[in-house]
Amino acid sequence: MYRAVKVRIYPTDEQESCLAQCFGNTRWLWNYMLNATTTAYKETGKGLSKAAMDKLLPGLKKEYEWLGLAYSQVLQRVTFNLSSAFVNFFEGRAKYPNFKSKHGKQSIQYPQNIKLMPQDSVIKFPGSLGIMKTVFHKQLPDAKFTTVTVSKNADGKYYASILFNQTDNPVAAIREAIGVDLGLKNFAITSVGSKYDLPKKQLAKLEKNRKRKQRKLAKKTYKTSLKRRKAKRTVAKVSSKIARVREDFLHKLSRKIAYENQVICVEDLAVKNMVKNPNLAKSISDQGWGMFQTMLKYKAEKFGHAYQEIGRFFPSSQLCSETLLPIPMLQHGYDSLRVRFVDCPHCQKQHDRDINAAINIKNEGLRLWALGTSASALGGSVRPKSSGRKKSMTAEAIPCELGSPHPICTQMGVG
Repeated sequence: MYRAVKVRIYPTDEQESCLAQCFGNTRWLWNYMLNATTTAYKETGKGLSKAAMDKLLPGLKKEYEWLGLAYSQVLQRVTFNLSSAFVNFFEGRAKYPNFKSKHGKQSIQYPQNIKLMPQDSVIKFPGSLGIMKTVFHKQLPDAKFTTVTVSKNADGKYYASILFNQTDNPVAAIREAIGVDLGLKNFAITSVGSKYDLPKKQLAKLEKNRKRKQRKLAKKTYKTSLKRRKAKRTVAKVSSKIARVREDFLHKLSRKIAYENQVICVEDLAVKNMVKNPNLAKSISDQGWGMFQTMLKYKAEKFGHAYQEIGRFFPSSQLCSETLLPIPMLQHGYDSLRVRFVDCPHCQKQHDRDINAAINIKNEGLRLWALGTSASALGGSVRPKSSGRKKSMTAEAIPCELGSPHPICTQMGVG
């Protein structure tokens, strides 16, 4: 399993100048090859392969001498990444590659000839970059690393992401299974009754600070002025702080859940569709549900645990977790978010609606995990419309199961 360790690096002024040259060269080469591939595809119906792009490199270095200032393997990595981007596009996993801009995040990749020296707190890069001061905040895995990606964020900080290929040992779980319901009032609610919230006070304070600095930036109307550049950097620093606070919370919570539970059951959320609601778009985007589910998945795989998603149309919040019968109060249109506790007429109990939904998610996830299918009870199978260029990412042999084996659901005629 591949695992990346991101460390902070501190280049000198000369190294910053060298990195700026490398960033510019790789960015120019990416845009040149992307334009050449697009033009060739329009004219001949076929794009340029990686081998064809590599053949153009020697001629470009002769024509543009400054292109040779960057390390040769860094330039070759550009053609590899662009070729992979086109493969992902034609197989339906990503959008068409975009041209890179000199504004925002910049990055280059070193595939080999890198020497890590944690005992000296430095990384030795090939070429003119040389030895660079590095802060290793954790012990590196005892495995071979494949690539090192050097990046510069919009706030002016430099990082090195080291990709390792290692074998992880399974971890014995404390709990057999857990259901996780994601919400707006509480970020995550588990089937065992735990509720977790984002650090809202800290984030609200940072958001207020960012708005104040954004207003100052808006007053700097002359786009090429030094004052506007400084104001823009200040806004980027606050935005980076907000992202790091949220990411720190998501990492800690996802590791805790993935480490303690053998089976993690979550709901497959369509976040892109949910943010179309203009009243809740910012609140949903600030939660980071998609990033949290991605972290849960790869960390569960790391610990040797199972990650199970249920269908987004499964009515987890409308069913009683005791009887699996619909709760009329939630079923017949009265679904106010202010009502946090509901009375079930079937089991004669009062349920916390969020914990009740998490329990339903856990039960449905365990059912699907035991059956080895991706079909959710009451939800059916919803697949995207096929297009000419995109291939379906769903295996054809997956059964589309519409019912539930639960006896009460069978009596109701649901199964």
